[in-house]
Amino acid sequence: MAAAVYDPDPSFCRWFVEPAVYAFGRRRDMAALVDYLRVGTDAERAGAVRAWYSAHVPLRSGRSPAYAPGGVRDPALDESQDIKAAWLEAALRVFAATTDLRMRHCVLRDLPTSHTAYPPHLHELLEGALASARRHPDLHMRRWATGADHGEG
Repeated sequence: MAAAVYDPDPSFCRWFVEPAVYAFGRRRDMAALVDYLRVGTDAERAGAVRAWYSAHVPLRSGRSPAYAPGGVRDPALDESQDIKAAWLEAALRVFAATTDLRMRHCVLRDLPTSHTAYPPHLHELLEGALASARRHPDLHMRRWATGADHGEG
């Protein structure tokens, strides 16, 4: 995942993410990206956001015999609901902790505006992010908050 995180091109980082998802499972790769988001530098966090999109690649039987009819693959390798919740939490925490406008924009890019996309234990953290975004002078952040207020996304 390091190669994907450090690749500055969001299209090319998929070349690293997709084979890793097939080899190690979506869960392991997403967990590595959550770690980068939690404790990485701003550059690593931005790279993790770029790679996160590619980690959702559809798993196709033509790419790996494990996914073909009769293929054997432990479904736990690709189970990722709790990892997705961990991503949302880490992104909201980065948004709350940073004052860097570019980093705030970066994490907002993939944060849903629908409250239902967040597990209940994250609603308080989401409300804090929304309150901050509503009063921020940056138009992009206020638009994100407005979208959440109107139930968009």
